[in-house]
Amino acid sequence: MSAINQGHVKSEINEKGIATIEFGHPLSNSLPGKILNLLAKTITDVGAQHEVKVIILKSAGDRAFCAGASFDELISIKDLETGKQFFSGFANVINACRKCPKLIIGRVQGKAVGGGVGVASAVDYCLATEHAAVKLSELAIGIGPFVVGPAVERKIGMSAMSQLTINATEWQSAEWAREQGLYASIYGSVEEMDQAVDKLANQLADSNPESMRMLKSIFWEGTEKWDNLLKVRAAMSGELVLSDFTINAINAFKKK
Repeated sequence: MSAINQGHVKSEINEKGIATIEFGHPLSNSLPGKILNLLAKTITDVGAQHEVKVIILKSAGDRAFCAGASFDELISIKDLETGKQFFSGFANVINACRKCPKLIIGRVQGKAVGGGVGVASAVDYCLATEHAAVKLSELAIGIGPFVVGPAVERKIGMSAMSQLTINATEWQSAEWAREQGLYASIYGSVEEMDQAVDKLANQLADSNPESMRMLKSIFWEGTEKWDNLLKVRAAMSGELVLSDFTINAINAFKKK
């Protein structure tokens, strides 16, 4: 099976109304279009269920949180419409998180690259381990973090987002990400992080659902135009991914 067709998204809801949504892919939890679309739909569907009080968003395994876009899919893109459609997958995930009426807790166990940083930025409260370094590598392959940029900027500010974007080949530590506001707290192990995630999720499950819904709408004030903005950004990435520069850069990365 090709990498584009691999991966999973699954969800479960416990008796307290805590929903857990997990995405996974054998290539460091990368995100091909099929998984992006399923993840956006799952967040929307789970968030709409009355019995759900709070959502935990996580990736599979105990290593990388998310390697971002699937390189195999990127180099398979041959026209602008396909490119726009692929990058719209990231837009749809971010907008699903934004419009979900339930608070979303992010669980980041390891490194996050590109779109993975976007996912971590789109949740409402993010906990991570000390291994959860971040990198926006898009410029290094000839594109840019156009789609995830608004979510990242909203969370850590333009200055820090610019640092990540311009210094595209360097990792920034989990501690750096915590200092910028991407992570609320970082932990020495996955076990410690999971204890904190469970504690917070249970605390929120006992909170007033209407208060949380109203708070979430306030947290995201000023993003109402993102449905259109992120589509425009997806078209920018879709155009750049067709360039010889990007095709050559991706092929070079794949050979490393």
